[in-house]
Amino acid sequence: MPENSSRRVIDRRIAGLAVPTLGALVAEPLFLIVDSALIGHLGAEPLAGLAIAAAILQTAVGLMVFLAYSTTPLVARRRGAGEVRGAVQAGIDGLWLALGIGVLVGLVIWRLGSPLVSSFGADTGTSEQALTYLSVSCIGIPAMLVVFAASGLLRGLQDTRTPLVVATVGFTLNALLNWWFIYGLGWGIAGSAWGTVAAQWAMVLAYIIVIARHAVQAGASPWPHKDGLSQTGRMGGWLFIRTLGLRAAFLATVFAATSHGTTATAAYQVVFTIFTTAAFALDALAIAAQALVGDALGGRDPDRARLVTKRTVFWGFVFSGIIGVVLAALSPLIGFVFTSDAGVLEILPPALMVLGLTLPLSAYVFVLDGVLMGAGDARYLAWTSLLNVAVYLPILWLVTRLVPSGVPALVSLVTCFTIVFMLARAVTLGVRARGSRWIVLGV
Repeated sequence: MPENSSRRVIDRRIAGLAVPTLGALVAEPLFLIVDSALIGHLGAEPLAGLAIAAAILQTAVGLMVFLAYSTTPLVARRRGAGEVRGAVQAGIDGLWLALGIGVLVGLVIWRLGSPLVSSFGADTGTSEQALTYLSVSCIGIPAMLVVFAASGLLRGLQDTRTPLVVATVGFTLNALLNWWFIYGLGWGIAGSAWGTVAAQWAMVLAYIIVIARHAVQAGASPWPHKDGLSQTGRMGGWLFIRTLGLRAAFLATVFAATSHGTTATAAYQVVFTIFTTAAFALDALAIAAQALVGDALGGRDPDRARLVTKRTVFWGFVFSGIIGVVLAALSPLIGFVFTSDAGVLEILPPALMVLGLTLPLSAYVFVLDGVLMGAGDARYLAWTSLLNVAVYLPILWLVTRLVPSGVPALVSLVTCFTIVFMLARAVTLGVRARGSRWIVLGV
């Protein structure tokens, strides 16, 4: 097949997976955007409390994202090798593992909520708001992890439309319930948490119905298999370490923001929410790369795996450039969506401008991360993640000490994260992707 023809085929397959995935992924951070927008109009104190609670929740749940990222390549490799029953069974094993881990994590966060919130050193009012949101949200942690694993299973089967439908319905339900609970019933920040929890468990029910149908068609067992749990756990363990490094960087940046006071913390929450939304949007390409690279390597086709890598990187630069320009152009206006606090609105635009201009670097990182996950190169991702955060933390500390307050403080934090940390990741991922040690063929 001529190269141009092969490129067109790969581009169509990337689009066929990435476009529905984009909708599903954007819906996930939109949960937080809805929370931020509704809570933000209650005042700076509840918004700052949400920033702390969200940092804890996203750290705990984000560390478990390996439940999706380990499931997708395992399922995709088996599908590429023609083992449909084994592919579905690998995904079901991941669901059971997610449920068990989710219950455990939820209980731990609930028990440790007060000291975790106190560790941020925020004022009493902000801490109370954070603890209220966090305590209720613990009930939804098992649901979030099951959703991770379920979406990973379906993406490995190259079904990205179902996660889009489930996420869209879940987002709509979340928005309606949050508005009703916060303003209709007057529950404040607790109402936002209850609305999100209800929407998350509704999504779990929808996924169970869909996956049960796949299990019947493929002849897979609804119960977990010991070997499958072990394999998912091994790969997931390395991805857990990889995610631990990323979350350490995220959490350290939130700590740095809280050292500048409530206004800076609230403003950083808005910036981080926008970054998360853009990251999830660009991550659609990374997830397409996971599924397609895993499928290619399972089918023993290394040339296809390399072509998928080249094309997803190319489209990552294209779309991140478009999003970045739009974000930079709208930077003076975006803040009004989230808050009416004058202090927060004053310091937001320059930080959002920096975020928009640095998105192409982040896109390169997200795509190559997805490629290496799809290849199952989890051990390399784990060790380099720890190396990257070791480079980042001293520079973050220095920047925080040298720029103590105001607009320069927020801009320096955002610049440090989007350039220093992302550049370290880009180097380590780029070196690996240019070599051939990540290309391992077969199941």
